[in-house]
Amino acid sequence: MSGDRSYPTEVSGPFPTPPHAFTDEDGRNIVVRVADDREALVSMYEAFDPEDRAQGIPPVGEGSIRRWLDRVFEEECLNVIAWHGEDAVGHSMLVPDDENAYELAIFVLGSHQSAGIGTELLQTLLGHGKQQGIERVWLTVERWNDPAIGLYEKVGFEIRNTESFELEMAIRIADS
Repeated sequence: MSGDRSYPTEVSGPFPTPPHAFTDEDGRNIVVRVADDREALVSMYEAFDPEDRAQGIPPVGEGSIRRWLDRVFEEECLNVIAWHGEDAVGHSMLVPDDENAYELAIFVLGSHQSAGIGTELLQTLLGHGKQQGIERVWLTVERWNDPAIGLYEKVGFEIRNTESFELEMAIRIADS
């Protein structure tokens, strides 16, 4: 989408910043940290259920996963990982666009979904983004993905564009 993307006027938050530890709804101890271990993510994405893929990501196959991670780990991107013990169970990223804003993507392993990890992971990424001076974040989500839409709305995202196959949502996390 071009430069006509709109953002809420109100700033959302406050959000936690990494490292952020919490107990999920299934009683598991989870820690969200700034991403520092790509190998753990390769393993997580190799185990990812194809049903949980959206818009072609994460890609399938180790080589494709590694090439994709190379792109989302470029210097200007922000990444956080949710850890359950030694295992990466969630990953969220902010990738800059050409309009001084950032696109968000989030993935949680199926075995760890519906336990509050996505909410904490998303909020911690937004807190990290605000710390790094990011003001505006957007995402696209498939229209039928009610659990994801509910998660994004709970955190403060608003639906901004309904004209395409996917919904576009946006949030303001800081004032300029």
